[in-house]
Amino acid sequence: MTTLISRNWVLANRPVGEPTLDAFDMTTDEVPAPKEGEIQVKNTWMSVDPYMRGRMIDRKSYIPPFKIGKTLQGGAVGHVTASKHPDFKEGDLVLSMAGWREAWTAAPKAAMATKLPSNTGLPESAFLGIAGMPGLTAYAGLLRVAELKEGDIVFVSGAAGAVGSTVVQIAKIKGCTVIGSAGGPEKVDLVKSLGADECIDYREAGNYEGLLNALRNAAPDGIDVYFDNVGGDHLQAAIEVARPFARFAMCGMISQYNDTTPTPGPNNLMQIIGKQLQLKGFIVSSNTDLQPQFMKDMAGWLAEGKMKFEETVMEGIENAPVAFIGLFHGQNKGKMLVKLA
Repeated sequence: MTTLISRNWVLANRPVGEPTLDAFDMTTDEVPAPKEGEIQVKNTWMSVDPYMRGRMIDRKSYIPPFKIGKTLQGGAVGHVTASKHPDFKEGDLVLSMAGWREAWTAAPKAAMATKLPSNTGLPESAFLGIAGMPGLTAYAGLLRVAELKEGDIVFVSGAAGAVGSTVVQIAKIKGCTVIGSAGGPEKVDLVKSLGADECIDYREAGNYEGLLNALRNAAPDGIDVYFDNVGGDHLQAAIEVARPFARFAMCGMISQYNDTTPTPGPNNLMQIIGKQLQLKGFIVSSNTDLQPQFMKDMAGWLAEGKMKFEETVMEGIENAPVAFIGLFHGQNKGKMLVKLA
């Protein structure tokens, strides 16, 4: 068993507004051989996700904030290079929260590490996307939180992203009409290729009125379900077009993550009462009981060719901050990933 060298990214400061590269510092550490009960892992893929922006703020939330000067955390997939734990052996594929680094040694529980099956036929990266946290987020939000029913008219913002693109496909599999929203012709084409009946180019729409008119044209009879990844004008437009008793799964509001002052809320909130709308926020970690059924369903859909997935890959851990910042510029189609050497 040998010591490995790992490059890692730490939080250098708490960014105000959109993060810049000077919010990150790279360190180099020795990763020791494992002690009893530990494993040593060399990561092959790491994930960057919008929720990480919230962890850069020093505030109480559902997950602790990142600490200044400490290695960042996030989803990662890697291979066991040495083990002194009875449940892991050299070569095992492992999913962990020990991302933003090339290698690590720890007890599996401390790294929130689980051994992945080796016979799925899926690429390793899929366990950070369609078969991982984003996929489960889409599954739980749509089927449990939004209580999807066959025949629903579904509106999905951020429909070209990792979660949104999965929502589009699950809703189509379940017999729904799907309207997506994405930024730019290339992403609109992607969403339509995944089965969406309509897709709004919010950049072409230009402003709230343009977005609202586009949504009204795409859903003249209104919407039954809104899956929110964006917030802001998209949420206000969805409330305006919602049918009575529509259900909103509030997953994310990426349009507001870098705001430095409070963003005014939708000006039509009164309609929530008259239309008897259900707006429910959720986080995926509160829905992990769905994991077995999710994996069974997703494996079946993938095998049957009913589900596709897109990945945007940046090479090398040195590009992890660039990949993360790119999320806020819409530079990803599907899941944004960093492939490690």
